[in-house]
Amino acid sequence: MVEYGNGVGQVAGRAGGGGGAAGHSTDVGAALSQAINDSMTTLGTLPPAVLLLLASVVLVLGWVLLKKLI
Repeated sequence: MVEYGNGVGQVAGRAGGGGGAAGHSTDVGAALSQAINDSMTTLGTLPPAVLLLLASVVLVLGWVLLKKLI
């Protein structure tokens, strides 16, 4: 891994070579940031027709929810 430049990124914070969340603290901020980044990347790669369809679905669902609340 080190020869590809990933030595520090792959093993930082993993003492003893263990994996998973057991015994390790989870960085919630980094996880949230990565989730937002992945969402933006996914939305950025969608064709305009799909974006228009998603926007219309969100608007209709928002209007339905708003009508039920009022």
